[in-house]
Amino acid sequence: MYRVLGFLVLFWSGVLLADQEDPQLEDLFAELKQETDVFRANSIANRIWDIWVRHEDPQAAGLMQRGISQMNANDLYSARETYTRLIAMKPDFAEAWNKRATIYWMLGDYDASLKDIEEVLKLEPWHFGALSGRGLVYMDRGDYFLARGAFLTLLEVYPAMPGVKDTIMQLEQVLRDGAV
Repeated sequence: MYRVLGFLVLFWSGVLLADQEDPQLEDLFAELKQETDVFRANSIANRIWDIWVRHEDPQAAGLMQRGISQMNANDLYSARETYTRLIAMKPDFAEAWNKRATIYWMLGDYDASLKDIEEVLKLEPWHFGALSGRGLVYMDRGDYFLARGAFLTLLEVYPAMPGVKDTIMQLEQVLRDGAV
């Protein structure tokens, strides 16, 4: 029932290629918050992802790309090690933390995923991928009240994100029915 949001991992894990300090982000987040059209909002979100995965240090950028390739090949343990190395090298690189949080979630290590998500949100409080990931982790753990809160926070940042409003309604129904 709750795997409806499985597609959100695509948003959470990002795309290709600068970091959370980029001056464009403030305007992009303002646009994203106001955009009601799903397709235009997705385009804005993709521009944000493009910024998040970049890094001015070529070695860090290379590790980010290696980790993405490893994730795409479903080599999760190697990707986890790549992102752990990247985090040790660049602990202020929010997307490195987010990628590792994604891997931990995919491996079912929810506590480790939540710890990394908190690091992401310290560095980039509007990181809609991490906010989505937090909701997914809570859902998988059966913490439906916390999942609902995470998705409500996500809507404040990215109100047109596909599927989130439906998921919140499903979670509210579960909470009303006392299925927790």
